Amino acid sequence: MEMSAVFTRAAVGAVGWDVPRLTLSALGGCPTTPADVAADMASHYWSMEEVYDALAARLFHNMTRLVNPNAKYLVGLAGPPGAGKSTVASEVVRRLNSIWAQRVPNGNPIDVATFIPMDGFHLYRSQLDAMEDPKEAYARRGAPWTFDPVLLLKCLQTLRTQGSVYAPSFDHGVGDPVEEDIFVGHHHKAVIVEGNYLFLEDGAWKEISSIFDEKWFIDVDLDTAMHRVLKRHISTGKTADVAKLRVEYNDRPNAELIMKSKKDSDVVIKSVDWDG
Repeated sequence: MEMSAVFTRAAVGAVGWDVPRLTLSALGGCPTTPADVAADMASHYWSMEEVYDALAARLFHNMTRLVNPNAKYLVGLAGPPGAGKSTVASEVVRRLNSIWAQRVPNGNPIDVATFIPMDGFHLYRSQLDAMEDPKEAYARRGAPWTFDPVLLLKCLQTLRTQGSVYAPSFDHGVGDPVEEDIFVGHHHKAVIVEGNYLFLEDGAWKEISSIFDEKWFIDVDLDTAMHRVLKRHISTGKTADVAKLRVEYNDRPNAELIMKSKKDSDVVIKSVDWDG
């Protein structure tokens, strides 16, 4: 996804990152600065590559301020389906590891940043099969109740208390989690956890939300996000009709719920497609 962004200077701050909230407006599919948009927002236009760089610099700054050298700086990255969470997480992690290698004297080449996708905490198909209405469970797979937030909470608590953990990944070909597939070690100082429901305010989700040092949210127009998700479904082999039904019955209701959880985020990345 080709994107670009507008940063407000007031939001970024003149010195360091000691600001309560950072808002980034990202414009999709825009190769050059749209003068009218930039003028309207009274902002400085940045490419999405610069957005990744800025987020990595912010995270580096906060990570290196930790008093305890064995501590972890945990970032929750949430947003609806189609927001681009995985891309943001992987790009920021890659840049942060590069910054570490370049700036730290006699820098250790071992990576100091990594990320954990929430996908690995899907319920297994066998668990869906055991539900009262398995057909509905599969149709709504991706809704909050088709995940295991207690397992995710336990994983993050272990990471906090012990400094390392094995987290599950998700095998899309098989349709089930893969246990202990992602290793987060003592050498990882910054960890981004990306997923849909990280900032919900009920049950175990609320405890998960409280464990993060910082919360990032990708804010996107729902129609834009659902168009992206529709294309994703079709690319996996679903017919257009089946894909549309999936979006309207499952993805959109999930996205509407997720959008309500952005209010306490420290960083908001506004993703906007530009068709100029």
